[in-house]
Formats: sequence, structure tokens, C-alpha cells
Amino acid sequence: MMDSKPQLTIWGRANSVNVQKVLWCLAELDLPYQRIDAGMQFGKNDQPDYLAMNPNGRVPTLVDGDYVLWESNSVMRYLCMAYGQGAPLYPQAPKARAAVDRWLDWTLSTLQPVDRPVFWGLVRTPPDKRDMVQLQKDADAEGAVWRVVEAQLAGRRFIEGDHFTIADIALGAFARRWLGVEGVTKPKLPNLERWFGEIAGRPAFVRFIAPPMS
Repeated sequence: MMDSKPQLTIWGRANSVNVQKVLWCLAELDLPYQRIDAGMQFGKNDQPDYLAMNPNGRVPTLVDGDYVLWESNSVMRYLCMAYGQGAPLYPQAPKARAAVDRWLDWTLSTLQPVDRPVFWGLVRTPPDKRDMVQLQKDADAEGAVWRVVEAQLAGRRFIEGDHFTIADIALGAFARRWLGVEGVTKPKLPNLERWFGEIAGRPAFVRFIAPPMS
């Protein structure tokens, strides 16, 4: 077990979905940290010192002492393994852990690509510059992907059963975006909405995920 009082720094702006995932995970683990704004209007992520830590120039980046890690899902895994002390957020049993891992991978490979055009089009594009016909097509594509989660949640409290895990964090951060955008027609997904209603009551969600999207 590593130091129980880590010196953690998170580089990244609070309105980044990938930073939000890490902040949510940190709160669930009750870990102290400091956060430094970086990315978009805050800059810094294109500076040599930052690129030396994260050559992608993306956020978030975790600094734990002399250890640096980027990629938000990998950061969540690391935090759970290093400081989780057996917490069910990231189960240790191989099959249970792999089941969680697949959702982290799926979020990156399948969900994020269809979420991005909808979120950017409805949240970060001025109304007079939106192509609503295209945005509805994009929303239809994203809705089809969320049906996979809808089916998974049939008969389950959380994404992988009875315990809240980092799979719920990864999907929950994107579900907040999907359920929060307006102006497009979306399918009715009652299992998703029931699950979202439960995770939305967690204090870390209220603090980091619930604020107005920007």
C-alpha cells in the first residue's frame, strides 16, 4: 500500500468531462488533492512544461509525487489500485475487474465519439450557428449507443451489479451530458433514467458533474 496521504495534483479545467471523471473518483475515495486549471480558455496545456508531462497536450494529467499519468480512465484505475484499499469502486476479482474495464474502454471507443458532436453542437456552439438537421442525426446515433447501456441496466442497480464502480463514473459523466442537452429528440430509456437518478444523488456527482454544462 502506498502513502495513505498522497500529494496529488490534477491539471485540467473543471468543465472537461474527462477531468470530471477523475474529480468524481477522487471524491469517492476521499483523497485530498489540488487542481490547476488548464485547457481551453486557461491555456497551459500547450506550454513546454505541460507537454513534458503530457505530450498529447490534453487534460487531465495526474501528478503523484514524481509520478505522472495521463488518460482519465487510467488515472481512475491507478487511484483505486494505489489508494482504494480494496474499495468496490474497482473490484479485485479478475472477472469483475474485466467487466468494469470493458465499460471504460467502451466509453472511449464507442460512446465518446458519438457524444462529442452532440455536446459541442448544443452546448459549445451558439444557437445561430447550429445545424439542427445534422444535430438530430448525431443525436440519433448517440441514442442508439445509449440503448446498449439501457439493456445492460435491466435488472441491475448499477452498471455491473449491486456495487457502484468507476464504470458508473465513466458512463455517468457522459450520461449527464446526454440527458442534459436540449433541442433534439431522444429515445425514452427508463433504465438509464432510473440509474442516473440514483447516481445523481451522490455528493461527488452534485459537486462535480451536476453544475451547468459549458
